[in-house]
Amino acid sequence: MEVNEELEESPEIINEDPYGKGWIAVVELTDPSELDDLLDGADYERYIEEEAK
Repeated sequence: MEVNEELEESPEIINEDPYGKGWIAVVELTDPSELDDLLDGADYERYIEEEAK
């Protein structure tokens, strides 16, 4: 596992560039098929909207 140590000094990077320099960690999956169960950003927003009802 790799951690973005730059965030310790500049945590605002998470909000400024979340899909670029604001990455938090790199994780290696033991079972790559688990990726099939993850939601993308748009699907997650829809999920949150439904849960809020």
